[in-house]
Amino acid sequence: MKQKKPPKVMAGQRWRLFLAAVLVLVVTGVGAYRHYLAPGSLISPLEQRAQTSGMGEPIYDDVHLLSRMVASEARGEPYQGQVAVAAVIVNRVRSPKFPGTVAGVLFEPAAFEPVLNGTFWTAPVSEEHIRAAEQALNGWDPSYGSLFFWNPATASSPWIWTRRIITSIGQHVFGL
Repeated sequence: MKQKKPPKVMAGQRWRLFLAAVLVLVVTGVGAYRHYLAPGSLISPLEQRAQTSGMGEPIYDDVHLLSRMVASEARGEPYQGQVAVAAVIVNRVRSPKFPGTVAGVLFEPAAFEPVLNGTFWTAPVSEEHIRAAEQALNGWDPSYGSLFFWNPATASSPWIWTRRIITSIGQHVFGL
């Protein structure tokens, strides 16, 4: 009796299997890392509260991440629009509907195009972007409490159009 050979795996399939295995390892590692950190005192009480309640308060140390998002999402926009983009992130951190930290909001799966396409890390950050992030952290909110923003000329998700528009600044609209 002839033994069956396992099916041949094509090069593209090997690549996909490899990526899937890496993804499983990363997700498992992140879960283990979070499990390790949560019970200990390696994270601040503010971060512990944010993780458990889903609501948080951004801190000044978040200016770097916020300014990166402003640079990648709002470059070329008027200054008020740059502050509004940062304010949406701050509003999400404070909302129980989103993660309670700036990093949690920014890196939520599929939340922001620049994180998905890598421009979040490569867009040059200017002094103006940093100032816009600082002003949002200090309470200026030209988005009037919005939790979402998008460019109507490029938005492809039908879901985003179900959001109620609050204001428009430059190329972006801001809504709930």
